[in-house]
Amino acid sequence: MSRDGYIVTNNHVVAGGNHFDVTFANGHSAGARLVGSDPLDDLAVIRVDSRDLPAAAFGNSSNLKVGQSVLAIGNPLGINFSVTEGIVSAMNRTVGEGQGRPPILNMVQTSAAINPGNSGGALIDLSGKVIGIPTLSAVDPTFGTPASGVGFAVASNTVERIASQLIQHGKVIHSGRAAIGVAVETVTSELAARYGLPLDHGVLVAQVVAKGPAERAGVQAGSIIIELDGKPTDSTAALSDILASKKPGDTVTVRLVTHDGTHRTYSVTLGELPAGAS
Repeated sequence: MSRDGYIVTNNHVVAGGNHFDVTFANGHSAGARLVGSDPLDDLAVIRVDSRDLPAAAFGNSSNLKVGQSVLAIGNPLGINFSVTEGIVSAMNRTVGEGQGRPPILNMVQTSAAINPGNSGGALIDLSGKVIGIPTLSAVDPTFGTPASGVGFAVASNTVERIASQLIQHGKVIHSGRAAIGVAVETVTSELAARYGLPLDHGVLVAQVVAKGPAERAGVQAGSIIIELDGKPTDSTAALSDILASKKPGDTVTVRLVTHDGTHRTYSVTLGELPAGAS
């Protein structure tokens, strides 16, 4: 929160709404409106109709260390103003939210318990600085329940970068995510048989963005990407995971097989994923 009423939270907390009621720790309530949202990073900013408010300071998430103590503040399971303690378990995690949505990059993993109701709260260090926004917990695939002690928060550096754009423009202008400039589909044996592809695995380039990084490098639609930056691309998810570790402007090597079965290697300078793209 800023002193002039801006509050950052998760997009999934406010999705579908434009006007809200905000209750403060002292019991006072105020109306709020949506300023802007970013589904890609699951962040949103609202503004309350109050000014000169107490505000927490953001810390630099790039300075976090594994093992550092942190606290998650929120309303887990509807229990207001609760705090859970844990440590920073890992940094720079790429975490998917499921339902076909793109992964969130550079998340902070923590052992502090994050339950429904913690979303949009604060992950703070012991000096009281916000170093993340608690967002989700891992799900145990066996039982389909939240995994204990495996939670994730959007890193404060990402929060500050996105929130400042939402406040200034009402939307994200620069995603900060690397893009290769292609529309892709995972190759399966069925897809290969249907279109007569030379391989039954890899990532099919269904479309090349005009004047984008891939087109400038010479990549053509119909090719199958089998390796990016020395790592195999067996699916679109694998391709996304590799790109998640890159930045716009990085140069990567792309190995692919053309529709006639020819193996080719290209050097591609990555662009930036357009804001709002998935």
